[in-house]
Amino acid sequence: MKIKQITSAIDIDQAEDTVLVLGYFDGLHRGHKALFDKAREIAEEESLKIVTLTFNETPKLAFARFNPELLLHIAYPEKRYAKFAEYGVDSLYLIDFTTAFSRVSSDDFIKDFIGKLKAKHIVVGFDYKFGHNRTNSDYLQRNFEGIVHTIEQVSDEGRKISSTWIRELIKEGDVAKVNQLLGYELSTRGMVVHGDARGRTLGFPTANLAPIDRTYLPADGVYVSDVLVVGKCYRAMTSIGKNITFGGTELRLEANIFDFDQEIYGESIEIIWLEKIREMTKFEGIEDLVVQLNADKEIALNWE
Repeated sequence: MKIKQITSAIDIDQAEDTVLVLGYFDGLHRGHKALFDKAREIAEEESLKIVTLTFNETPKLAFARFNPELLLHIAYPEKRYAKFAEYGVDSLYLIDFTTAFSRVSSDDFIKDFIGKLKAKHIVVGFDYKFGHNRTNSDYLQRNFEGIVHTIEQVSDEGRKISSTWIRELIKEGDVAKVNQLLGYELSTRGMVVHGDARGRTLGFPTANLAPIDRTYLPADGVYVSDVLVVGKCYRAMTSIGKNITFGGTELRLEANIFDFDQEIYGESIEIIWLEKIREMTKFEGIEDLVVQLNADKEIALNWE
């Protein structure tokens, strides 16, 4: 898959005719995948390339009062790009949603961007809007010479699968449901750094992580996880929280990796969140904590 960062339509260099998929795809969940499934079907029938034009960051940054959460993503960029490739995208064009871009009219977007992307078909979601006048897919179909395919809502338990819902679930710690809606596992990358080394004295040595991406972290708690370390996958239990039993005040992300005894400081590893085991709890003593950790480990080891 070719990835190209552009600043305007002038930078587009598409040579072959395409199926164009439009939207802001943070997380690339099952609802988004439905668009790419349709695009792949058309591309195979008509020997077209699949192209996506999307944004590096949420368009809300150009309109809403800033808060740090606006910079967070469900999936880190490289994972997002890998999903685009997996879903069949041949060329991915990335553009920043700036004030200038927000002022592009619907007609100019069709003429300049869609035209240069050589689209014969366009695939969008049912709620897609574009141009500074926020027109919908009906307007697009009336003013575009090709065919527009509008994909209906994809639901789960009667609710639309959306990035908003997924973010809510991450904040609640319901990573199992998050994974169901995404169609793949939520993950967090971090660099292994030195911590208090307290886990080692308890018989549960942990890799302490400093997150390296602007991604949402699950709610405080203890989780069943898999951990990718230097190309290998290990089962683990991962805690996120403030270590309240020992009076901790800073957020800690720690993975107890099973059947693993290497020192990996400075390595970047990836936590794959599978299911929450329990909330963070303040224990009266170390013995109670160790009993609970053994119970947590048993759950994590037997999780399928």
